[in-house]
Amino acid sequence: MTTVSEIFETMAYGPAPESDKPALEWIARHDGAFGLFIGGRWTQGKSDAGFDVINPATTARLARVTQAGQQDVDTAVAAARKAFPGWSTLSGHARARHLYALARAVQKHSRLLAVLESLDNGKSIRETRDLDIPLVARHLTHHAGWAQLAESEFAGYGPVGVVGQIVPWNFPLLMVAWKIAPALAAGNTVVLKPAEFTPLTALCLAEIAHEAGLPAGVLNVMTGDGRTGELMVNHPDIDKIAFTGSTEVGRIIRKATAGSGKKLSLELGGKSPFIVFDDADLDSVVEGVVDAIWFNQGQVCCAGSRLLVHEGIAERLVTKLRARMEKLRVGPPLDKAIDMGAIVAPVQLERIRSLVNTGVEEGATMWQPSWACPTDGYFYPPTLFTNVSPAATIAQVEIFGPVLVTMTFRTPAEAVELANNTPYGLAASVWTENINLALDVAPKIKAGVVWINCTNLFDAASGFGGYRESGFGREGGKEGMWEYVKRDAGSGMRDAKKKTGKPARAPRIPHPASRIPPIDRTYKLFIGGAQVRPDQGYSRKILAPSGALLAEVAEGNRKDIRNAVEAAHAADGWAKTSGHNRGQVLYYLAENLAQRADEFAERISGMTGRDLGDARREVDASISRLFSYAAWADKYDGAVHQTPIRGVTLAMNEPIGVIGIACPDAEPLLGFVSLVGPAVAVGNTVIAIPSEAHPLAATELYTVLDASDVPAGMINIVTGAKDALAKVLAEHDDVDAVWYFGNHAAGAEVERASAGNMKRTWVEWHPRDWHEGGQGEGREFLRESTQVKNIWIPYGE
Repeated sequence: MTTVSEIFETMAYGPAPESDKPALEWIARHDGAFGLFIGGRWTQGKSDAGFDVINPATTARLARVTQAGQQDVDTAVAAARKAFPGWSTLSGHARARHLYALARAVQKHSRLLAVLESLDNGKSIRETRDLDIPLVARHLTHHAGWAQLAESEFAGYGPVGVVGQIVPWNFPLLMVAWKIAPALAAGNTVVLKPAEFTPLTALCLAEIAHEAGLPAGVLNVMTGDGRTGELMVNHPDIDKIAFTGSTEVGRIIRKATAGSGKKLSLELGGKSPFIVFDDADLDSVVEGVVDAIWFNQGQVCCAGSRLLVHEGIAERLVTKLRARMEKLRVGPPLDKAIDMGAIVAPVQLERIRSLVNTGVEEGATMWQPSWACPTDGYFYPPTLFTNVSPAATIAQVEIFGPVLVTMTFRTPAEAVELANNTPYGLAASVWTENINLALDVAPKIKAGVVWINCTNLFDAASGFGGYRESGFGREGGKEGMWEYVKRDAGSGMRDAKKKTGKPARAPRIPHPASRIPPIDRTYKLFIGGAQVRPDQGYSRKILAPSGALLAEVAEGNRKDIRNAVEAAHAADGWAKTSGHNRGQVLYYLAENLAQRADEFAERISGMTGRDLGDARREVDASISRLFSYAAWADKYDGAVHQTPIRGVTLAMNEPIGVIGIACPDAEPLLGFVSLVGPAVAVGNTVIAIPSEAHPLAATELYTVLDASDVPAGMINIVTGAKDALAKVLAEHDDVDAVWYFGNHAAGAEVERASAGNMKRTWVEWHPRDWHEGGQGEGREFLRESTQVKNIWIPYGE
């Protein structure tokens, strides 16, 4: 067998860089022979059969993997069934913690996975490094959010059970993340079969997941060809099949599962139109075409493989395309300067060649760049067809390679007719500078996704899936989560009220006070990302219930509030940050708080006199709440209203701006997090006044904020007399909203003072149970954190 070092050096034309050696070492650690990953461990399986994994760029053998048979499938399903009760009855927060841990592990092993993916699939390292692996982590993180919110957002629904998932070879690891993330978030357990050509990254991810603490049997990976997939589809103890692949195989699966009671989602083939109107920016169109059809060597189910061009600009666009194709670079995938790598396998390369020959035989004009492809490996050049008939084979059949066919149209109606002139309906791309035209055409195209002046955009927050023979079901977003739940109120989504219990380990007991005089600890204010001294230089003593001095905190005044408001306005870039990035900061904040959970519990116990276990439960609830708002950061969507116009009315949730928050005295950490969390999750910046009686829980957060990538000025904390400072915030004309949780008299004063600039207020003097999900978190807090903007967009010619 060729050694992995020899393979790497052949591909990279030189010694392996240090950063890429872990991929070789991972293969070598398994001696180039991989079994199955079942029940949290490696097993050689019951079958002696196996097959080779070939590197597409060198045709050298990378590894040998097992061909799973009936006994192996039975074992994997049994392991998933055994793990299901424990996994499905975990709280949503616990599953969120597991998915988040796996996302962080993927980030930690990102280079290893990127190199393995290029070795396995033949795609460019630039694509695996810059697109695939970040999106894998994004899907896991996003669905950690859905796990956190599952009990409220999917109330009355539970997990389906054991899910069989079959993924293709074009995006071997990304498709795994698309499949397992929602399944695990909903409480299902998984039996996964990667494609026979590209199994290595799925196996590697299973091992990483186990090392990250995912319980045994929750994720099981079996290797094999279509025979293994057939065994999964027909297995009586699998409750759902999720398949991505060809329409032909999708039909077979639909027939095989008919009447079985299995839930089914299918993401199948496509022949996606790329429509260019005569007012489009042609230079942008050219780069869009490159992304649409030559990305991943055209091995993309939603590739824009049919270029439909207004006849008045067709010649100009084709000339520009040919010039751009001359500059595309095809070569070894681990060379970061190349644009296109290798085709995945000889059988796929032969299919591409056969269909290209058919196109020529049917009268279309073929053009390829003047340069030659590498002769070693499964390479094919970017190819352009013109003079193509709409009924031609190459215009109707999915080629799944770097081949673009071009047709022309005269009117928008003809463009739509051509776009819909295939049995598929996965995606489409529309290019025009006329928003009326774009929004008129987009709804008429029979496709699950329509991109306007862009192409191949994917995100975990947005559903992806097809119409007609491109399949049914969605992957990503809330739509994708529905594919993995069923109406069964008692099966897996536990009531939020039951999520309390003893901490996983006992909090540390503080040591007795020493006789040595303590070093003075006076907490400053936290403004603009820094600890600053108060304007007036005064501090107030914070005492334990026994009367003992715990610490001193700064006494804030009107000028300190003014400085905090200025810092909050200076952080206005926070509102422009994507929901995903805001969620990442909140996850990181929760992660760092969890590292110091015992310390915070001791501090709360010391301030309030509550026992350590009760204080620790407050800290754990605060971590869970940060997870909730990290989850909501990219999920608090707007709406499309049904107004009586020909068009759409978009309702967008926008942040209010700068919010002043006077926090309750009860639950000094949880109350603080429960109010600040939703405000910043949707893009506001905050001036927070913590509990007057028990402020140390908030002041201890300073160093956690410092260590958690929190932008300067996003969260500002001013300690002192809560009621007086809240009134100052209410009077300040550059504060956009004030929340006050305290007594009736001070709340009324806040409302009166807010009339100066008619700022929004949220005032409550009745106590809340901050631990209870319905009172302590949710959409109520998000509604108070946002304001709705309605945008009316009429369309039509």
